[in-house]
Amino acid sequence: MEEKNRTIISDFNLNTIADMVKSIRYGSVTIIVQDGKIIQIDKTEKIRIN
Repeated sequence: MEEKNRTIISDFNLNTIADMVKSIRYGSVTIIVQDGKIIQIDKTEKIRIN
């Protein structure tokens, strides 16, 4: 099943994910996919307290 010229991820979504990853020191970025398309991006940030 070959699909040609299909955009896997838009530049906007890719930049959003990259910005989220850059903005946290500890945590996670979760990408929710439905029907092969990104429908939600979550960022969970953890703050370390010494």
